[in-house]
Amino acid sequence: MIKKVAIIGAGVIGAGWIVRCLAHNKKVIAFDKDIKLKKKLLSEIKRTWPYVKKLFNKKKLNLKNFEYATSIKEALKDVDFIQECVTENYKIKINLMSIIGKYSRANAIISSSSSGLLPTKIYSKCKNPERTMIGHPFNPVYMCPGVEIVPGKKTKKKFLNETNKFYKSISMNPIMVKKELSGYLSTRLQEALWREALHIVNEGYASTKDLDRSIEDGPGLRWSLMGAFLTFHMAGGKAGMKHMLRQFGPALKLPWTKLKAPKLTKKLSSKVIKGTGHQAKGKSVALLSNIRDKYLVNLLKMRKKYENKIRN
Repeated sequence: MIKKVAIIGAGVIGAGWIVRCLAHNKKVIAFDKDIKLKKKLLSEIKRTWPYVKKLFNKKKLNLKNFEYATSIKEALKDVDFIQECVTENYKIKINLMSIIGKYSRANAIISSSSSGLLPTKIYSKCKNPERTMIGHPFNPVYMCPGVEIVPGKKTKKKFLNETNKFYKSISMNPIMVKKELSGYLSTRLQEALWREALHIVNEGYASTKDLDRSIEDGPGLRWSLMGAFLTFHMAGGKAGMKHMLRQFGPALKLPWTKLKAPKLTKKLSSKVIKGTGHQAKGKSVALLSNIRDKYLVNLLKMRKKYENKIRN
């Protein structure tokens, strides 16, 4: 059973993993070279705790289970599970995984929070690669239950199963990707939507606010309970997806999407930055995070009543 976890990298994603693990009584040792991050990290843990406490029905935060290390060798000593959360860069990750493989126990599972890099390449210089994989979470990690588990070519099923059980033990809903592919599942879908949104803003058809509202007040409401496939199945009426494909399939040939990413020019960047700044209406990222987290707690609790009827 996995009880002690090392979180490598104490940025936004690393902090999210730390909070979720602490909420489920795991012993957590966080590693980052910058000791100054410890104060910032503790502040983030305390900020998020009221929402995490409500979501997981926890009474109090036990910081005795939390350690901070500036030595990676010290951080990896005797841990059962390692969650890596550093910059999305092959060179950095390959080098780091070589170090992690060197100092960790031979059977300690190593999972990367990468959003789209291939695990076989990331772990190409790591000892015992059969215990390595991707564990791609969604931000905020302490709230969102989804996590994509992506195996590398040398990953053994035994370690995939152990990782699946671990993520479930911290109230996550693992998605087992059958084999490695760049971008995994959700990132590829989000990237397609993001590219189309950038084209629309770039060509002056809508503002960032208009596009966000088109999702928030439209498909986004359905997507929080049902994904694209089940939603389109329902669009087919009694015959379901069979009728939907017959009725709307020909539209796939229409030039409604571009998919190829637009060039991120200064003009486009300026439009996006100014647009989102206007949407924020002067609210800080911390304040927006608090509003989002409060909403997610209520949404997840409410959704639980309905998702069991859909999924079971």
